[in-house]
Amino acid sequence: MHELPVTQGILQVAVETARQHNADHITDIHLVIGVLAGLVDDSIQFYFDILSQDTLAAGATLHFRREPAIAVCGQCGRQTEVTPPLLTACPACASPRLTVTGGRAFYVDSIDID
Repeated sequence: MHELPVTQGILQVAVETARQHNADHITDIHLVIGVLAGLVDDSIQFYFDILSQDTLAAGATLHFRREPAIAVCGQCGRQTEVTPPLLTACPACASPRLTVTGGRAFYVDSIDID
């Protein structure tokens, strides 16, 4: 449900940037979203298709790149790429001492304009 305000932010950033560069049209928007950000690509696309009508971004293509999350074991040092639901123990040594890094990013990486 929080994809609506997120998508409004994406559109605002893209349109403002396009205007700053005197663009006539936005053709593509490239997004980076962490696997732990809790955002659903299809929901963002759904809201974008509605919100972008009659804007510089109408018809633009959204590109989603997922940022991985890595669990690092504090016992053996093994690094494991993780997705929700997160691990409760290291797959190598079964230690519960895991630290998760990355996977929470969300930003507009770039836009393509005409």
